[in-house]
Amino acid sequence: MPSSSSLIQGISISVSDNDEATGKVRVRVRRKRHREPVSARRRRILFRWVRRGVPLLLAFLAVSLLLYESYRLGPFRSPSPRTPVAADLSRLDRSTRAGADGARKSCLKLLNPRELQNLELPETPETSRLIKEVVCRSSQPHREDDISLHRENSRLNSFTGYQTLTEREESFKVKESVTVHCGFYNENGGFRVSDVDKEYMRSCEVLVATCAFGGGDDLHQPIGMTENSIRKVCYVAFWDEVTRAAQEEEGNKIGKDLMIGLWRIILVSNLPFSDQRLNGKIPKLISHRLFPMARYSIWVDSKSQFRRDPLGVLEALLWRSNSSLALSEHGARSSLYDEAKAIVKKHKATPEEVNCQLDQYRQDGIPDEKRFNGKKALAEASVIVRDHAPLTNLFMCLWFNEVVRFTSRDQLSFPYVLRRLNPPGVHLFPVCARKELVNSFGHRRKVKDLVKEAR
Repeated sequence: MPSSSSLIQGISISVSDNDEATGKVRVRVRRKRHREPVSARRRRILFRWVRRGVPLLLAFLAVSLLLYESYRLGPFRSPSPRTPVAADLSRLDRSTRAGADGARKSCLKLLNPRELQNLELPETPETSRLIKEVVCRSSQPHREDDISLHRENSRLNSFTGYQTLTEREESFKVKESVTVHCGFYNENGGFRVSDVDKEYMRSCEVLVATCAFGGGDDLHQPIGMTENSIRKVCYVAFWDEVTRAAQEEEGNKIGKDLMIGLWRIILVSNLPFSDQRLNGKIPKLISHRLFPMARYSIWVDSKSQFRRDPLGVLEALLWRSNSSLALSEHGARSSLYDEAKAIVKKHKATPEEVNCQLDQYRQDGIPDEKRFNGKKALAEASVIVRDHAPLTNLFMCLWFNEVVRFTSRDQLSFPYVLRRLNPPGVHLFPVCARKELVNSFGHRRKVKDLVKEAR
């Protein structure tokens, strides 16, 4: 008999010959459909949104980037500070910060133009009671065995003299007459300038100085000065032949009067160090050795353009506060030990060089503190405003010696000299004031170290 099936109350019953014979009925129950777990459903929905959302997100980012570039390059946007174009080179707008009352205030308070035009140098101040004379060791050569002892593992040479650690320690003792190494140790040491340039440098009473060795930077003309300062201030740029050749390719040729714009160009030959950064420390830190008659100087790194009246800057940062040395506070850090970590991280010096310097500073008792005399001790030294009094000259000689002995990162050695010598009249002005003093463009080209034989 063929199989038959019937539906009784939603149950399918199949009957076969064998089932009837045995009296058994096979019941087939319809299985319920299993529902998908909630977590799997959520994952599927999330995947669908991601698959659809990623292209939309990428499209949004592309449009945003396009709009940003259009805004940055448009006529309503000021040029990048790293691009020295004409609009930047004449920028005199003041940097401001919010005061306690919320009003925007200038960080650098200069005298008004009429007062600047009539500003005169103050009377020659009385010599410091602490130090009356700084004697350089230029005429006191070392014994030959001392020279050979220090040639092996030091950057000291016939320009710097071979300062021993005992002499280094003695140089920090403040007394009326101090004898100290301060460059130009030997006439064969290097950093030679012409007799005409020497005569010019002897005529300068106030100067703004910069340098570019190895062709790394362009020459930025100073702006913002009064006619009074143009008459009384020497603007001096130290170059080597590499820089002159690079600048001539840019169309900046030295005139018959040895000038380019307001800058008097001093050509230097026979640079004493293979490290060009170290060569740049000579006019930066020991300008009193180059300008024997100068009373005041302002140093500006070659990557920056000076844009304020020099006499006004001296009045605001030195004379008004009875200071002798003024630098900008460091904008990012306060401790020299934190600065050392940053120097190594940014590959600005080797870990071995930095550790050697820090080991000596720890041995000399310099603590890992972020404040000194209630103020931040770490300085950003791209602008240095100073007088040329004996105590300040000693400070700069000691600072130069630390840069030569250890690393060329002068921010690392400044707080050490500040703590050891502890001179009065050091003014660390806020970063916003530095931004009012200069337009910063950054370094344009990479400078290659000189290949020199050991002296």
